[in-house]
Amino acid sequence: MSHRGSEIWKNDSMRSLVIVLLAVILSLYPLWDFAVSQEEVNHLFFIERSKNKNLVQYDIRLAEKSALPDLRPVNVYWILENGRHEELNSIERKYAYGVVRQERLGQNKVKVIVAGLKGLEIVVQRMNDSFKAIVSINGRESILEKIYIKSEENLIGLPKILYIDLFGRTKETGLPIKERVALK
Repeated sequence: MSHRGSEIWKNDSMRSLVIVLLAVILSLYPLWDFAVSQEEVNHLFFIERSKNKNLVQYDIRLAEKSALPDLRPVNVYWILENGRHEELNSIERKYAYGVVRQERLGQNKVKVIVAGLKGLEIVVQRMNDSFKAIVSINGRESILEKIYIKSEENLIGLPKILYIDLFGRTKETGLPIKERVALK
């Protein structure tokens, strides 16, 4: 191989190495957002809708030493079909998915009311090493994992909710539990 040929090979392999390193670094980028944060995040539950594959995620923000921050410990945001995170807009926050009330019930316990689910009392409390969302499903105290909303749009494009399914695990046994709430 000529001297010039070895220089090209070195440059091409160097370029390949740089591309691979950049790909690895960029693939880790979403993890940096959480690693650099001063607060720890604990996923509670999410809302899945029949309308599309976008999810509404509910997380508990933890301050130092895994304690609840004094103000608004529950954070809500969209996880879009493409994996991107996006904030709720003001209408979604006020009338549908936003947390309209967070009431401290103790050091590691808070009651949460979601705008569009005002009849569903959600108590977030520490259980073992993490926080869980506790609700009544079929009359049993349960850990909420997911809410599914089945809806259809009316003639002017506004959604009409047909029913809501609550999915979770009983607090007592850990067995899966589901309840359908039909809306009138």
